[in-house]
Amino acid sequence: MNQFLQSLPDTLVQGLAIGMMYALIALGYTLVYGILELINFAHGDVFMLGGLFSWAALQHFFGAQIGANYGVLGGGTLVMAIILAFLIATVSCGGVGFVIERFAYRPLRNAPKLAPLVTAIGVSFIIENAVLVWQTGTGNMELTYPSLINQQIIPVLGLHIPSKAIIVFVTAPILMVGLLYLVGNTRMGKAMRATAQDQEAARMMGIDVNRVISFTFIVGSVLAGCAGVIYALYYNSIDYSVGFLAGLKAFTAAVLGGIGNIRGAMLGGLLVGEVESIVDSIDASQGVGLQWAEPAVFLVLMCVLIFRPTGLLGAQVVDKA
Repeated sequence: MNQFLQSLPDTLVQGLAIGMMYALIALGYTLVYGILELINFAHGDVFMLGGLFSWAALQHFFGAQIGANYGVLGGGTLVMAIILAFLIATVSCGGVGFVIERFAYRPLRNAPKLAPLVTAIGVSFIIENAVLVWQTGTGNMELTYPSLINQQIIPVLGLHIPSKAIIVFVTAPILMVGLLYLVGNTRMGKAMRATAQDQEAARMMGIDVNRVISFTFIVGSVLAGCAGVIYALYYNSIDYSVGFLAGLKAFTAAVLGGIGNIRGAMLGGLLVGEVESIVDSIDASQGVGLQWAEPAVFLVLMCVLIFRPTGLLGAQVVDKA
């Protein structure tokens, strides 16, 4: 127990980093649900594609340097590699999100709610199995993602922060603040809020609802793609199956905070990351550890929903337009 308490501050830092990743994915769930009341179960696989596409880009443009330096880069090459990874993930995942909405969900816009739900599950299976077939054909069942930066511990105010966590603490808050600004202070954000409040009224006010919904899918997919890059850099691996479990935890985070509530998704993601990290850090000799971290997350969700069914911050989409 003493060892657990001594390592608790560092455990909380690790949980914060993991929670930020979950929060970025959860935001995509909550944005789409807020407007369409649809759970996009393919969202976790878009997160996986972000890591996969960025891996392919890094191997293509920086493969020689990465191979010669054991995955570590420096100087301008490092900056260019990080920018390229996020740029490719942003563009590719945004495009995937647009295609999914346009061809899988839009034709079912007025269908019974069960139809798009089943379609979302089907799209998830299609993406996962397409990547699985590709990985099986190439023989790379688990891709080793380059770390890009030296893996070292950085002491900050008595805490021991892994260098790989710095990218999380820099990029995730920027993306979250950017989303809050987009939704709350831009014309498209106002259109998103109006569409979420009443689609028919939004149409009568001259808002192109289809365009707003497509934009929402693109934004959510971009956030998932960036989270995929962050995840791959943090864990140095990516494969076809990571999107399922990460997406499930992120969905849990969205429900925990209040599905449809942007700030709730952020809070829920951080809480899920902290619970998972704390339970995981408990000594395995006490019968607790990694195998109990995931059940603990869902136990917390159950307890919260029993006393507050709408989640911690309530199932509110956004402020009324």
